[in-house]
Amino acid sequence: MLKRLFAAILLTSLVVPALAQKVAADKQEKFDPTRDAAKDVAYGVELARKQGKRVLLDVGGEWCPWCHKLDKMFREDVEVAKTLKKHYVVIKINYSEENTNEAVLKKYGKVEAFPHLFVLDEKGKVLCSQDTGALESGDHHDHDKVMAFLNKWARK
Repeated sequence: MLKRLFAAILLTSLVVPALAQKVAADKQEKFDPTRDAAKDVAYGVELARKQGKRVLLDVGGEWCPWCHKLDKMFREDVEVAKTLKKHYVVIKINYSEENTNEAVLKKYGKVEAFPHLFVLDEKGKVLCSQDTGALESGDHHDHDKVMAFLNKWARK
């Protein structure tokens, strides 16, 4: 009995962390340097193809205050959140000291500031590379600018 209990505890300690890593790429809440960005992008492209959407690559890091501001807008601005859900598969790509994801990001173009957005079609082709500084007003992201960007690149 004790051996079974020990085995169950050991198995749980190995499996639970592994399962935590398996959060679908489009359900990530944070930028995670341990994720495989290439697999996440491939998953996003496949999901976008199946759902008739675009892929929105959100490049940033947990160290980035503007990344948190944009994430908050994506979650809390009702119109932005609705547009994202309807037209995009959002994939977070971490950029940090731990993992710059250089091999993946070099396929899409230069990133000079964070957060940075790439819009991909259902085949993974880059349609747009957007420095989010152009979507800001003062100390926040501007609702109208973000909506104009999302609406411009949404698949019609």
